[in-house]
Amino acid sequence: MAASHTLHATSVAWDNRAVIITGKSGSGKSALGLQLIALGCKLVADDGVRLTLDNDNVVAQAPDTIKGLIEARGIGILNAQVQRRARAVLVVNLDQSEQTRLPEARSFEVLGHNLPLIYRVDAPHFAAAILQILKSGWSDR
Repeated sequence: MAASHTLHATSVAWDNRAVIITGKSGSGKSALGLQLIALGCKLVADDGVRLTLDNDNVVAQAPDTIKGLIEARGIGILNAQVQRRARAVLVVNLDQSEQTRLPEARSFEVLGHNLPLIYRVDAPHFAAAILQILKSGWSDR
């Protein structure tokens, strides 16, 4: 059986490149996911993200029971356009706040692979910067 790991997280994707958004309950995982969906991403999973390996890539997908659904706190459960599965290329940890203007590279280890890791940035450009990473990556990494 293939290795898998499930995270309490939200994941959205742009063109088969997914971000995994982690954090404690109420940290804003779904809210950030909704911001990225509003910018053109598709929902992979909300509240639970199943990670597997496929051709040496970490792949994100939703458990069947929550596929296509995302919570908007104070509004309800919403339907969303779905990306059935996507290659995980970035992890965002909302429990940590970035303190550095140009942070050093960090990584998140899952299923024997290291994925780039960034912390929460409390600025209006945060969602747009994540989308840009999904589209084009970093200039210095």
